[in-house]
Amino acid sequence: MIQMAEIKLSDKEIAAATEVLRSGGLRQGKECEAFEHEFSQKVGSKFALTNSSGTAALQLAYSTFLEKGDEVLIPSFSFIATASMVSLSGGTPIFCDINPQSFLMCLKDAEKKITAKTKAIGPVHLFGNACDVDEVIAFAKLHKLKIVWDAAQAHGARYKGKDIGSFGDFVCYSFYPSKNMFVGEGGMTCCGLEHDFEKMRDFRSHGQTGKYYHTSIGLNARMTDVEAAIGREQLKRLDCMLEVRRRNAEIYNQAFEKLEGLTPQKKSSNVEHAYHLYCVAIDENLFGCDRDTLASMLHESGVLTGIHYPRGLHQQPVYQEKYGITSLPITEWISQNILALPIHHGISQKDASHIIDSVFRIHERVKRKQ
Repeated sequence: MIQMAEIKLSDKEIAAATEVLRSGGLRQGKECEAFEHEFSQKVGSKFALTNSSGTAALQLAYSTFLEKGDEVLIPSFSFIATASMVSLSGGTPIFCDINPQSFLMCLKDAEKKITAKTKAIGPVHLFGNACDVDEVIAFAKLHKLKIVWDAAQAHGARYKGKDIGSFGDFVCYSFYPSKNMFVGEGGMTCCGLEHDFEKMRDFRSHGQTGKYYHTSIGLNARMTDVEAAIGREQLKRLDCMLEVRRRNAEIYNQAFEKLEGLTPQKKSSNVEHAYHLYCVAIDENLFGCDRDTLASMLHESGVLTGIHYPRGLHQQPVYQEKYGITSLPITEWISQNILALPIHHGISQKDASHIIDSVFRIHERVKRKQ
């Protein structure tokens, strides 16, 4: 069975983690400091802060400036943390629709939803597909907004030749096991201002600025040195893993270019996609069957697939209860028709060919029945 993710540590990563375990220095320490330095150098950010998860990475960013009642523009088509960390930080997520081809936040829709309370925008580099960074920055400057980039799925993505981690105000990463880089659980928040870095650093550890000396309210959002040791080794092979993901994506793109009813996520010519996921939209009327039927038939062929995401954030019960039922038509259509195919660095060219052949065989079979 071809899996959706390759969760396997290298011998060097296991050795690095073992060394920390043997040392007894399990908590946040020198390994975390080294990981922060190496990660900031890799992505081109001035500061980087390790933390306990991609969710914590977002919360740390919002903790530096968000006040109760502030509104943050976010795409509805994303993982719940994109919205929930705004809520837990005292703000109000304002759900925006997406572009039907890139699946990324639609700035035209976002502009309609700006009010006097709008404080920030939280664009998502979804599935590793980088946003149009210049457009977002220009939008934020025009409306005097902070930018909190959700890059949980975008390790190594680039825009106009620059790593997306180099753009301010905040860039938030996840190292969850299914991601391009993983440590178990963990996250990283990059920023460009020392003041913001210091506020996040204090908030990460109970607002503590000296031993048992607390100058603000915070929480425990620290990474361990065991995870940081794994992350340091993962960072060394990130480029190689991305090379395989991009190779597989190119194989898929060429094969599916003229396949009726199956449309891959579109990236702009300025973007180097990181391909955390390879997602396609299935038009039932053109392809011959719906998304769920295709997924089931692929499973029978030995190919596991995923649905990211089956509903928009504005459709989640917790937010419908808070804000009522609203409509974002593109998000709703994509959520009903999107399908993720295996793309990870463990996928061989033989595997990719099997996946492609399976999709085409299913397409021909369902078309014959029409």
